[in-house]
Amino acid sequence: MTEPTNPEVAATTDPVKKNGRDGKSKPTIYDIAKVAGVNPSTVSRALSKPGRVSAKTQKMIEDAAAELNYRVNPFARALPTGRTNTLGLIVADITNPTFFGIIRGAESTATARDYTLMLAESAESSETELTAARRMMATVDGLILASPRMDDDHIRALAGDKPVVVINREVEGVPCVVPDVNKGIGEAIRSLAANGHKKIAYVAGPPQSWMSGRRWEGVQAACEWSKLEAVRLESSKPTVDGGRQVARDVLSSGATAVLTYNDLLAIGLMQELQAASVVVPDQISIVGFDDIFGADFTTPPLTTVRSPMAECGTEAATLLLDVLHGTEHPVSTLRVETELVLRGSSGRLLRGG
Repeated sequence: MTEPTNPEVAATTDPVKKNGRDGKSKPTIYDIAKVAGVNPSTVSRALSKPGRVSAKTQKMIEDAAAELNYRVNPFARALPTGRTNTLGLIVADITNPTFFGIIRGAESTATARDYTLMLAESAESSETELTAARRMMATVDGLILASPRMDDDHIRALAGDKPVVVINREVEGVPCVVPDVNKGIGEAIRSLAANGHKKIAYVAGPPQSWMSGRRWEGVQAACEWSKLEAVRLESSKPTVDGGRQVARDVLSSGATAVLTYNDLLAIGLMQELQAASVVVPDQISIVGFDDIFGADFTTPPLTTVRSPMAECGTEAATLLLDVLHGTEHPVSTLRVETELVLRGSSGRLLRGG
């Protein structure tokens, strides 16, 4: 009988079974071969490279493997092929609903193409992000960085090791998926101008956020076009609590409308202003960014610039998988559109601005 040589099953081809943590023996390809009535070498071929055996035999082996609860080790598979069929995704803040769509879009795309998605977060730290990325690179085939906080040189260095795709940021020489903020911001500023607002405050995100800078540039350009005054305010953190903390600065600025870096800041700002008896939107209009789940749960519901995060996740995973499988792409930066979603938190100014 010919011994199977595929390293993927090498750890389980010894007729002396290995014990698991529960003390029970793990199934081996010999067990599968016995149940399916085929040679162990046939099992090895069927599990490592489907298509090398007949469809009937493949089905028999897969049924036997399922019956025995046999699992292929993806890291053993990587020994001969260099592939683990896993993708990495690092997000800036796993508690921020902004990233839920990215995760879901990337996950569904990976699953549809027989890949597993591994998830990590940077907690808004460039150092944590770089450490997580380097660790992931040892086990994944490619990496998606969503709103990365590390500098461009580190991102390019990672991309020199394995394929990398970036979301919410442009890095020269690295494929990127970026929402085009100008369309949505332009719609928001024109709406505010039509409602009588003359001074707009932009509450910025983290200093290391590339996208926060682009959104501020978009606000400035749109305000200049509409003959409005724009002022930038800094936030302590891009969270609900950060929005509460910036409320005093918003009132002191004299702005009658606010566009925030994200919806969480907008929600916190609205809560704090309402606690101080400021009427939204009669006295001040608030516009968020991203249209996260729950943005319409506030009172009044939050006007926001919708950024299609699920589409970003889908496109990034598709791009990464295409790169892994040798598909050429004509552009290095893929742009997706943003749009204004009008709700109750913005409207006509009912006091002098």
